[in-house]
Amino acid sequence: MVVLRTLALAAALAAATPTLAHVTVQPTQAATGAYQVLRFGVGHGCSDKFATTALRVEIPAGVTVARPQPKPGWKLEIVRSDEAVTAIVWKGALPPDQFDEFVLLTKLPATAGPLAFPAIQSCGREENRWTETAVPGAPRPKFPAPTVTLVPAAPEGGHDHQH
Repeated sequence: MVVLRTLALAAALAAATPTLAHVTVQPTQAATGAYQVLRFGVGHGCSDKFATTALRVEIPAGVTVARPQPKPGWKLEIVRSDEAVTAIVWKGALPPDQFDEFVLLTKLPATAGPLAFPAIQSCGREENRWTETAVPGAPRPKFPAPTVTLVPAAPEGGHDHQH
């Protein structure tokens, strides 16, 4: 299972073009109100030549649980405001020619629709700010925020048809 997730992440990152996000999230769709593991993929360093030294993922309003998975060799910071988690920051070193993923366990909001997790990728003094949200009918953002589309949860039993 881990191998398949890693291959899926690698394929998604390899398919990205320079105008597409190089910080992505998997899955891209999840059930409203669910506990969900989100994997934020970093495809390469800033400008393809500087090592990633930090990744900051902003936690949107309505996400009531945000628990990061520690990464060996990386320092972890949980940013809070009035007890709510507002951001997770991993600090370490990821060479520019490698990719990795950063994992969060979340409790997602009960409202359907897109949910953006703005991300800031630091590479020493340089930054890539993956913080722009898509607007229907407008051109695709140059630096889109990783986004999960929330859909209504399946009825009890996991499928939606009558016998």
